[in-house]
Amino acid sequence: MADFSFKVSPNILLGSYTTSRIGSTLLSYGTKFMLILDPILRENGSSEKITKVLDDKKIDYFIFDELSMSGESEILERTLKLAREAHVHGVIAVGGGKPIRIGRALCALYNENHDLYDYLDGSQPLANPLPLICIPTTIRDAFIFTDKIPLVDARSSTLRLIKAQSGICKFVLFDPTLTATLTENQVESMSLETLCIATESYLSQRENFFSDMMAEKAVELLGYALDGSQSLTVTTPKEELLSEGGCMASLSAATSSVGIASLLAMCINARYKISRSLVTTILFPYMIEECAKFKADRLSVLAKKMGIAQAEQTDEEASHAFAENIRQRIAKANLPARLKDLSISLEQLALAAEDAGQLDILHSLPRSMNSDDLFTLIKTAY
Repeated sequence: MADFSFKVSPNILLGSYTTSRIGSTLLSYGTKFMLILDPILRENGSSEKITKVLDDKKIDYFIFDELSMSGESEILERTLKLAREAHVHGVIAVGGGKPIRIGRALCALYNENHDLYDYLDGSQPLANPLPLICIPTTIRDAFIFTDKIPLVDARSSTLRLIKAQSGICKFVLFDPTLTATLTENQVESMSLETLCIATESYLSQRENFFSDMMAEKAVELLGYALDGSQSLTVTTPKEELLSEGGCMASLSAATSSVGIASLLAMCINARYKISRSLVTTILFPYMIEECAKFKADRLSVLAKKMGIAQAEQTDEEASHAFAENIRQRIAKANLPARLKDLSISLEQLALAAEDAGQLDILHSLPRSMNSDDLFTLIKTAY
């Protein structure tokens, strides 16, 4: 087994209405912040939960929520300019994947002197990062606890992974009440995506005892959230179970790695702006079937953790039941079941497979694969 190294950072706070207690934490990092806010939170009124705390604590801040106007690297350029001109003490990133990614990259590069695109092309930031506080409003961020930041390069619409300094994110707050505004379909697809992240980290070549423990617990919690407990011993509300499962899945992915479905979904999303959750969900059962050829024993463990397979079933039977269960959930939620349902061509998907073949994540997949292997899986799911 490879050496295991784990640094406990950042601090994590998880619980309903914990947003109201963030003021004192912020003051330990400064009094002037940039608030990167998912615009949908303003539309549904959830942003007031954050701004009220800042106002009550007399914290100076300004809001940036123009996250859909241009490519991610261009948005990052603008946020860097604004943050530097305001001489902020730190950044608060609130929302789904994009504000968290922009916030992390902003803090990593704030004190750097080189051009942004040098870092997208492979240079590593070395200056002290700006403190970051993350408040995710979705449950499936596989990179939030890592030193890698996935960002879309606006020059080519391809995914890049910035290798950042350790310890950028000082505090992560999971408040299940912030997810209450999601639709049922959004919750279902994000739950399946999170389940996929936990499964991928369990199957990765980088898995270890800690990532396995986190993945198994994540799968168990997500199973309770999706299906309820088979006994009366689990009475935790669904939103809290999903947040707990998401936190565990993220910790597992941080100490292991995401896999085939997540890698392809990120690259497809970067090029064609198609929902990452939907693509991951479509690819999930096909990824299970691919990995069942050589890791059926591990898939069997997860299937039995969720109550999908019975104890007496063989590893192969349990793996098959796992894949079919995911397909049934997709059908029940009326989600797309094939990539062709997303109005995208195989030729376009071939480009995304080539993009995926250029990323370091490729070396952490359950088995040795190249872009041709990834495209074969895409064709199966098309």
